[in-house]
Amino acid sequence: MIIVRNLTKTFPATGQEVLSRISFQVDQGELVGLVGSSGTGKTTLLRCLSLKESWTSGQYIYDSKDITQIGLLEKWKQQRHWAYLEEKPALNRNQSAYKNVLPSYVPYWRAMLGLVSTDERVTVMDYLERVGLLDQALEKAEKLSGGEQQRVAVAKALLRGAKVIFADEPVSGLDPEAAENVMKDLKHICVKEKVTIICIMHQLELAEKYASRIWGLNEGRMVVDIAGRRLTQREKNLIFS
Repeated sequence: MIIVRNLTKTFPATGQEVLSRISFQVDQGELVGLVGSSGTGKTTLLRCLSLKESWTSGQYIYDSKDITQIGLLEKWKQQRHWAYLEEKPALNRNQSAYKNVLPSYVPYWRAMLGLVSTDERVTVMDYLERVGLLDQALEKAEKLSGGEQQRVAVAKALLRGAKVIFADEPVSGLDPEAAENVMKDLKHICVKEKVTIICIMHQLELAEKYASRIWGLNEGRMVVDIAGRRLTQREKNLIFS
């Protein structure tokens, strides 16, 4: 469970407040769709929640621990249970899907030298199968579609034992069918693996269809926080006005 109370971020140089008193609770296994116009603070919020950026004030509790009160070592240990998915997955394009996922499970040097046990190989293939990529396991990443590359990134995160995934527009630039497939995968992971996913989405229709919770940001403020469903026109106006 994640609980955030009054999270605020201000740029010291300008005094500009980019996030203003953000508060929410997210339960295990939820898929949160974060929506809003460009420049409303969505990526900043995601980066603060994943500890990639600091914030000015507010309380952040994860798994009953107050993140604001723990040291750097404890924060590092905490982040081991989290994964951050970029809009364009950070994959080695010259290596196969299998080899991209493998270092998440075994030390990198053993993966490079091919010193991998049969059980380890089977485990990696099992995670690729979970995201529907078993048949493409030996394909180089550069030959995979954008949606398939995102699935490789998801498999890496799951194999690392990620309990929370922060996804920055994971379906941006994908064709409608690929976008639907990625969102189906993410929804399946939430339900089956009990992983919590907080996902920036620029397509409101996909958030309404797949998210179990929808957050709407407008000028750094949380103006909508509802269970996933089709938004009313009033709610849309609050977010996009």
